[in-house]
Amino acid sequence: MTHALRPLRRSAPLAVTPLSRGVIGRTLVALAAFVAMALFALPLMAAGNPLRLRGDVTARGDTLSLGDLVEGAPVELANRPLFRAPALGAVGTIQARRIVEAAAGLGLTGIESGGRVQVTVQRAARRVGPPEIEAALKRALETGYGLDAKSVSVRLDGEAPVLLAPLDLDGQAAAVDVTYDPRSRRVAGLIVLGERQASLRVGGVAVETREVAVLTRSLNRGEAIAGADLTIERRPRDAVPSDAQGAPGLIAGQVAQRSLSAGSVLRSGDVAPPDLVARGESVNIVFETPGVSLSMRGIANENGRLGASVSVTNSASKKVLQAVVVGPGRVSVSPAPQLQPVLQASAAP
Repeated sequence: MTHALRPLRRSAPLAVTPLSRGVIGRTLVALAAFVAMALFALPLMAAGNPLRLRGDVTARGDTLSLGDLVEGAPVELANRPLFRAPALGAVGTIQARRIVEAAAGLGLTGIESGGRVQVTVQRAARRVGPPEIEAALKRALETGYGLDAKSVSVRLDGEAPVLLAPLDLDGQAAAVDVTYDPRSRRVAGLIVLGERQASLRVGGVAVETREVAVLTRSLNRGEAIAGADLTIERRPRDAVPSDAQGAPGLIAGQVAQRSLSAGSVLRSGDVAPPDLVARGESVNIVFETPGVSLSMRGIANENGRLGASVSVTNSASKKVLQAVVVGPGRVSVSPAPQLQPVLQASAAP
């Protein structure tokens, strides 16, 4: 059923109340603020650079700015701090919606999230690890207690202590308030950067070390040692034999006196200079006196190293002589010392 339309009734004339000056003033202020906000936000929304959430972020300071989190943020707003960064070396997350809401408070809209629900933030930090900590303690022990830093190592307590510090603290780590007990060899101190802007208290044991020659490969008895077969390592002094050798330049060229395994520390009896004369070998016998030099052939009766005394047989006279090895296949015979006459005084009757 269709309802018939009724004519509109004439309404009574409206009563008009004039506005006060205060109401008009407040209205104009609100209108001006709205226009200003619209004029400020319009360029940001219409900017040519698209606004996108960044992926994983690395914070280098205590706070995260708009530019750290939003790609394409206007220059005049990029440095506005929005969130507090995680602790040094730590990792945190920020919900994407919270970043969008914070940007909207600055008049930025239309930020593309790229499907991200959250943004991961890692706080950058300088890491002062065990090598730097040990070096700082060794410098302090040398300066304060007279220990030789080159012959001391420090075994730190715990599992690899690390001092975390801001990236701008790029100076050398130092050890302060260091204490050392010579009997127990306990050492403790405070590792600091800058004017104690970052610090970590550590402790450990100072161990005296010495350089020793260590074989890099196994050797058989009689095999010569080359320079490449040796390496120099620092070992605790109490853990190596007292006759351990540490001069590779003197060891190279010598021969193993027994079978030696790779990784073993060389001792004085493990190697010796090679024999320059072999038993049964033909040798050149040199006889020298002031003004006289003779050379003859002979046979060595025993092995001998450089400087060793060996017996040889003169091939011509078959006489056995005592000689000194002076080179490969070469021995020297010295003249027999002449006996001085001994005068015996007789007692007068």
